[in-house]
Amino acid sequence: MSHGKLREDKNCLNCGHYVEERFCPHCGQENVETRQPFHYLFTHFIEDFTHYDGQFWKTIKYLLFFPGKLTKEYLAGKRQQYVPPVKLYIFVSFITFLLIAFSGFNVGSGKNDEPKKEKTVKTEGITKNINAQEIIKLANQDGKLSKEDSLGIVQGLSGINDSGIGANTFQDFIENDKMNKESTFANARNMKEFDSLQTKSHNKFAYILVKPAAKKFFELRDKGVPKKDILSGFLMTFFHSLPKALFLYLPFFAFLLWIFHNKKKWWYFDHGIFTLHYFSFLLLVTFLLMASSAIINRFLDYSFFNILFSIVCISAFIYTILYFFIAHHRVYETRRLMSIFLGVLIFWLNFIGFFVMLTVLVYLSFVMIH
Repeated sequence: MSHGKLREDKNCLNCGHYVEERFCPHCGQENVETRQPFHYLFTHFIEDFTHYDGQFWKTIKYLLFFPGKLTKEYLAGKRQQYVPPVKLYIFVSFITFLLIAFSGFNVGSGKNDEPKKEKTVKTEGITKNINAQEIIKLANQDGKLSKEDSLGIVQGLSGINDSGIGANTFQDFIENDKMNKESTFANARNMKEFDSLQTKSHNKFAYILVKPAAKKFFELRDKGVPKKDILSGFLMTFFHSLPKALFLYLPFFAFLLWIFHNKKKWWYFDHGIFTLHYFSFLLLVTFLLMASSAIINRFLDYSFFNILFSIVCISAFIYTILYFFIAHHRVYETRRLMSIFLGVLIFWLNFIGFFVMLTVLVYLSFVMIH
């Protein structure tokens, strides 16, 4: 409920009807002053989402700790005291993927904003340039390195430099993460070879499906894009597309529920409510685990807390699986053995469907790398 100051005038500004209390009985608008303190802009938004009268927190409590109860209450018509399923899913999805975005998946910026610095390595607190002379000097600190060993080090480093990798130092060799010009895709060194190989294949559909990925691979390779930038671009595209993919998957999850349950007793709408609540639960658990991980890594970087968090993650994973079976049994009220059988069948079919969706999303994310 908003804490905005009520108007003395009892005529609704929106529809003109008489307002006895806070809300207009005709249109539902709150009869508060049009001018409010600046902070009202933000507090009103938070209040609208969380409903300090208990609607939001009651919904979250039932969603997390009472599998199936929220769905049963909603389908029974007790809807005013809970957050609507679609609004709940959108809100939880928003905060979860917002946290993912802020967590960051920038493996590399891909920008050479700063000039390359000379590669160094720290050995027993002493920083040294990594070249043949310094390596020999470091290795011969005790005076036991023979001339043959020194010559072997020089030849070994020369072999690295002459290998076509283009590394001037050993550290360059380690950090050289650009794709090699000789890298192949499906045994093809370029698109012309790929097209010639695939035209000989009898599976034309596979060729059409894989061609965009091959084109993107050779395009990135020829540009010399570092692998870390490819990975960063892939992760960004993947996680930006994942919320849309999950939303598109919701009807399929509900469709599988519809197939295996009584069509007269349960409408597709009912399965949609169950699906929205279960997906909201999964996203909320993901959000809580990620937030906990961020706090532990930031403030509590101790082995005890890391071990404890690992145990919590395993327990949460098991709970998310058990949650589905418990919620399914409570909502659809089938006999225990039948509920377990249908639950296992639906769970595995959705597992396969979800795996296929992720595979397609991974493929599209790679093709769409900029």
